[in-house]
Amino acid sequence: MKVFITRRIPQEGMKILSQAGVCKVSLWDSDEPVPRAELLKGVEGAHGLLCLLSDKIDTEVLDAAGPNLKVISTLSVGFDHMAIDEIKKRGGWSTWKPLWLCGYGLSGSTVGVIGLGRIGMAIARRLKPFGVKRLLYSGRTAKSYAAEVEGEYVPLDTLVSESDFVVVSCALTPETQGLCNKDFFSKMKNTAVFINISRGAVVNQEDLYQALSSGQIACAGLDVTTPEPLPTDHPLLTLKNCVVLPHIGSATYSTRGIMAELSANNLLAGLQGTDMPSELKF
Repeated sequence: MKVFITRRIPQEGMKILSQAGVCKVSLWDSDEPVPRAELLKGVEGAHGLLCLLSDKIDTEVLDAAGPNLKVISTLSVGFDHMAIDEIKKRGGWSTWKPLWLCGYGLSGSTVGVIGLGRIGMAIARRLKPFGVKRLLYSGRTAKSYAAEVEGEYVPLDTLVSESDFVVVSCALTPETQGLCNKDFFSKMKNTAVFINISRGAVVNQEDLYQALSSGQIACAGLDVTTPEPLPTDHPLLTLKNCVVLPHIGSATYSTRGIMAELSANNLLAGLQGTDMPSELKF
């Protein structure tokens, strides 16, 4: 039986079709949408059609396919691109599969938090409901309060090599500056996700770019960079597997309000010669 696929799809799907031994696959071999003329040509005599949300499957397409068409499968949750009433009238079976924008799930995963301080613990608490299997953390010392989130204190190398998600939430110090470098990324799984919400200088951004572009790691999410904002022509911004946010970890009205209060009280205390509530001691 002939099957027409309107665009390149993940290899997992192609493998299933090629190994099934029940159909001959014809593919529009491109990451771009199939031109209308090629779609009409490709479905001629097809028994099955695997399409995407961008493909308009209307009466013209169904007529071009002819009476052999038995199944239409769409690689999308939505199905408004298909003439459902006409498909029902002709007895075609349609399904849809959600693959677009898929990523790696937290359920059953191992998450590593570098720096289990106040922010690291807040992250860990929020992760628990997602079914994280193991929570690893590293830092200068083990933390007694880590028991609340069943955190395991491990060496940094162990955290980096065993984690599916690596979250950086440590302070920027001489010891942590450039911590996440080529050697660091080389120890990560190639399916691992790297997240930095601490300071941009903790990461060697050139090494991160190489790790992402070469497939050494799967993807990255950055709320902080060096400099901020990144120049619009920065290489990291060209990558499809890197999401860069404009340092919005504290971007709520209440949090920014508290920050303003703290800084104002700190200033007044310093002016009046009293203890500053948030003094930075050198």
